[in-house]
Amino acid sequence: MGVHDLVTPAPGVPYFIPKVPVISGKAIVSQSYEKTVQTLPKAFQPLKVKGLKFQNRIGVSPMCMYSANKNFEVTPFHLVHYGSLLLRGPAITFVESTSVSPEGGLSPQDLAIFNDEQALKLKDIVDFAHTQNQNIAIQIGHGGRKSSGLAGYVHLEYIAEKEDGGWPDKVVAPSPIQYRDGGSLVVPKELSVAEIERIIADFGSAAKRAVEISGFDAIEIHGAHGYLINEFLSEISNKRTDKYGGSFENRIRFLLEVIGSVKSNVPSEFPVFLRISASENTIDDPLAWTIEDSIKLADVVVEKGIDLIDVSSGGNNSNQNARGPKEALHAELARAIKKSIGDRALVACVGKLNRSELVNQLLEEGAFDLALIGTQFLENPGVVHKFATELGVEIDGARQYAWASNPDYPQILKAIDDAKSMVEEKRKNL
Repeated sequence: MGVHDLVTPAPGVPYFIPKVPVISGKAIVSQSYEKTVQTLPKAFQPLKVKGLKFQNRIGVSPMCMYSANKNFEVTPFHLVHYGSLLLRGPAITFVESTSVSPEGGLSPQDLAIFNDEQALKLKDIVDFAHTQNQNIAIQIGHGGRKSSGLAGYVHLEYIAEKEDGGWPDKVVAPSPIQYRDGGSLVVPKELSVAEIERIIADFGSAAKRAVEISGFDAIEIHGAHGYLINEFLSEISNKRTDKYGGSFENRIRFLLEVIGSVKSNVPSEFPVFLRISASENTIDDPLAWTIEDSIKLADVVVEKGIDLIDVSSGGNNSNQNARGPKEALHAELARAIKKSIGDRALVACVGKLNRSELVNQLLEEGAFDLALIGTQFLENPGVVHKFATELGVEIDGARQYAWASNPDYPQILKAIDDAKSMVEEKRKNL
């Protein structure tokens, strides 16, 4: 690698940013550095799902920013927000929940991907991610009876009226059951079978745009937190008597058809993930969704082609109990699912994964394969670097930051050169 390689422009964007010769957030391993891939802490060992390679096991969880314009499109805020994260080397960064249907947004400020222009606007973020050799995914969903709310930073569980840009008369759900009795969210309209089929097709169309127009590396279907898919799964919110309600098999039908719609609209080797609320955290309601239900569901969705199950909990029952411990909220739920499905798919976990030692321990134990971190990345975009320092791992970083912040930068570049030279030498001798 010569000096001029460091100022070669990255391809694919109409502005200058240096081409990245390595992957930010990847552990440095070579003969001149004592760590090898096998001796790295699990948090910094690579991971692969289909053709997608993770340089570490610390990702950015999808988090609603409520900052879209009136057309549900990204704004400069999103490029700055996601760019600040992508520069710092997470294994994968998820763009926030993005609505597949006009009536499916959680608020008037949510992102959407139900038309081509919305998808094209998202492409700027994806292109920036790829200049940094970073993985970027999109979470797609439908808010169901939680749609048309006010932005979370204004008021949780409060309806956005028409004067607020909302659509309270168009909110839909499996059954006409209000999220919280006497609450501020509306009583939704019950979906007809034709409307259900239209939304299933919307998921497929959104997935197609996410791949063909935006260029995302993976898609996550949002089936958690009391949104439409979650509403179909649970007997608390689904009182239907047709093929989409009643038995477990009928209640999961909508999700399975959504998965089928998404899979049929993306290449066969394209990674498709699923976020679930593994428990409704309601011990005193026999209708509540449980971890046993999620284990049963996991077997089915893996068979249908889901490559990663992203484990969260709660959100569908307004009377839920406390979610769990103060840290690693969902680790035991994730562990139960991972134990059941084994290596047939990856398992990610979200929820108060704040301490590097604990995260690494849970990864070493095999409780899950990927740690997804949310609010901590908002407080400190350099979480990956923080974890690396605490776990004694040397990682590479974006050129613009690494040279100024690390006095050993020349030695790091030399270590990278040594490693690349070793690989080339081995190839020549094969």
